[in-house]
Amino acid sequence: MKVNNGELVFIKAVKDGIPNRDPLNDSDARRLFSEEDGRISLSDVSIKRDVRDFVMELYPEGGPEQSKFIFVQEKKNEAGKLLGRGSLAQFIAKQTGKEKESKTNMKDVLLETCFDVRTFGIVYSVKPKFNLTGPVQFGWAHSMHPVDSQYVQGTVVMPSADTTEEGEGKTQGTIWTSYIVPFAVFIMPGVINAKNAEHSMMSESDQELLLQGLWQGTQHRQARGRGQQQPLSLVHVEYKDPFYRIGYLEDLVFLEPDAEEWKATGKQPTSVNEIKINFERLLSVLSNQRDKIARCRIWCHPSLVIRGDISQYQQPLW
Repeated sequence: MKVNNGELVFIKAVKDGIPNRDPLNDSDARRLFSEEDGRISLSDVSIKRDVRDFVMELYPEGGPEQSKFIFVQEKKNEAGKLLGRGSLAQFIAKQTGKEKESKTNMKDVLLETCFDVRTFGIVYSVKPKFNLTGPVQFGWAHSMHPVDSQYVQGTVVMPSADTTEEGEGKTQGTIWTSYIVPFAVFIMPGVINAKNAEHSMMSESDQELLLQGLWQGTQHRQARGRGQQQPLSLVHVEYKDPFYRIGYLEDLVFLEPDAEEWKATGKQPTSVNEIKINFERLLSVLSNQRDKIARCRIWCHPSLVIRGDISQYQQPLW
């Protein structure tokens, strides 16, 4: 089946971490909004990384048809050197027995074998160069409430180097510093372009793996820096018309209490138990636009309290 034009709304919570903390600048968070506004943001890059890493873990050999390889990944050769784009492409072509074909048409080889190329697109800067806009595009994920990050320090017991007989080397562990967010709820929009899906050969199977990857990939990625991540809700709306879109669905979903109420109290939410997600406006718009909609599905974590009857759209979790 062909992929329909569609929109996504993904909501996730993070505890005690910042999912895409910038390691180069040691920044407290990416603030696209003013300090007065208080919201922080996550880039689409971090969300895509969660999906890609999940698919690599699920299909380390590319899946039964060897069509689920991941092109954008960190892979080293036997000498411990990172592979560049050309070497990565050749590695995948070799894994799938398409080395001969890759010499004249690497683009088709990567489209046939790589889930992320068909889904997110590619910029291949190795001659002969080519690029392809992916059918799936995510926007920035913004926190649904004001957030304050906290600066924390700790120590590492293990020294970075042995102490020599001459007394050189490290005699104690090092001190680490970091910024963390105690708790934050993020909402992210996404679109699926049906025409771009035709060009990239993205299949319905790829689409379903993407949705699974958003949910389980978020759960799979747990580390001190990124914090404890928990997907809370995922909405997928598919349209009959390949050129139609309601647009800005994320603006139809609200947090309760809302950002202004949190500001007024001078407090911030500290757990999922203190919030609700209001879908009533979104459900009303979906009802009014039902002639345009081919299918709508909503996944929700059982811990999330919601406002609005989503029963006709609700799906079992993976």
